[in-house]
Amino acid sequence: MRELPIPPHFRPELVGDVWRVEYAERARDARRWARTYGVRPASKDDLRVALLLIDVQNTFCVPGFELFVAGRSGLGAVEDNVRLCQFVYRNLENITRIYLTMDTHQAYQIFHETFLVDRDGNHPEPYTRISVEDVRRGRWSVDPEACNALGVSREWAQRHLLHYVESLERSGKYELTIWPFHAMLGGIGHAIVSAVEEAVFFHSIARASQPFIRIKGTNPFTEHYSALQPEVKTGPDGEKLGALDVELVQELSGYDVILVAGQAKSHCVAWTVEDLINAFKERDPALVNKVFLLDDCSSPVVVKGVVDYTEAADLYYRKFASEGARIVRSTESMSSWLTT
Repeated sequence: MRELPIPPHFRPELVGDVWRVEYAERARDARRWARTYGVRPASKDDLRVALLLIDVQNTFCVPGFELFVAGRSGLGAVEDNVRLCQFVYRNLENITRIYLTMDTHQAYQIFHETFLVDRDGNHPEPYTRISVEDVRRGRWSVDPEACNALGVSREWAQRHLLHYVESLERSGKYELTIWPFHAMLGGIGHAIVSAVEEAVFFHSIARASQPFIRIKGTNPFTEHYSALQPEVKTGPDGEKLGALDVELVQELSGYDVILVAGQAKSHCVAWTVEDLINAFKERDPALVNKVFLLDDCSSPVVVKGVVDYTEAADLYYRKFASEGARIVRSTESMSSWLTT
């Protein structure tokens, strides 16, 4: 598998910034690059490789934005995306198609402060965890104005809140967490990181490969960490809140290699990989061996003095490896992964 040089337009020092991609100029550069290096179109690939990028958005990846994934280094997502862009450029000819998921929210959602109030009418602070006991004892309840905004009765919303936290507890996942407003639909934070967008666009033109973009997280009554399905799929009366993204699973199962990177390693990446592995196991357990995790292109959620999910993320990755997935580094050649 051939690796190419990194194009001269790539500036790693700008990966943590927000800027406008010069599409026309990059399209000309990509066509010229393809001619210079004899890059074949993706339709000619014998070994088909998918790159799945989870929520590589400004809201998670740019310092100063709402949920910047700092990791323990303090610049985790920026460092990850420098390596990710370099990986895409070096492996321009080896990646068949790029898949991107985009976390997508609005003001009134179950994990935003606007949804809940305490007995005095105060909203919870960001990073507050909402336990089953908190809801049963009435420490937190649904704000009546949230019900008005979402067009549901308070009686139903309160039953749903209890059903929701109980469902999370039974699943063994994290408690309901109140997150800062983030990935707001139409906002700057919602956009793909500029440098990553540029790399994906360059790949698209050079390889004649249309990126596949999946929006997730729009249902106000459930969380959607995983790119493949919401955390709770039904309401208190069996209402459907979401389901497994069979189309995306089917798409990915058709590749020989599935590379996974993005943010955050401890949440959206981990739960996407878990759902993907489980879905593959149901279809054909051998499919799990196609999954390769770019370990140095994802970081865990770490808020100093508040939460540190590094160990939880590492535990997930060890579990995935035991099930047949491969943990690799972007700085290694793809050929070395596939021959060991």
